[in-house]
Amino acid sequence: MIPVPNLAVGMPAISMNGSAPRCEHLDGLAPVTPLSDHCRDCPGRADRPAAALVVCLTCGWVTCSDNSPGRHASAHYEETDHPLAAGLEPGSRWRWCYVHQRLV
Repeated sequence: MIPVPNLAVGMPAISMNGSAPRCEHLDGLAPVTPLSDHCRDCPGRADRPAAALVVCLTCGWVTCSDNSPGRHASAHYEETDHPLAAGLEPGSRWRWCYVHQRLV
């Protein structure tokens, strides 16, 4: 018999190997095309790029990261419930799940 870990109330479930649980929001992701090369939610700032840009992996909307003053990536999640964003830079492997509040 495999022992079941004792989980405290409010603590996230962690697999027995100590890593974070798998994010089910990654299941069934279809490739998206970024809809722009700048944050469309930063009025008049297309000529001044944000610190970092992210793309919504559900709809392709491009926003400034949460490290930027506008924090439009979080605003997009709050408005749409689209759970995943990824770094827009070519070759970026950064992906964030807003539901789980962690890298995936």
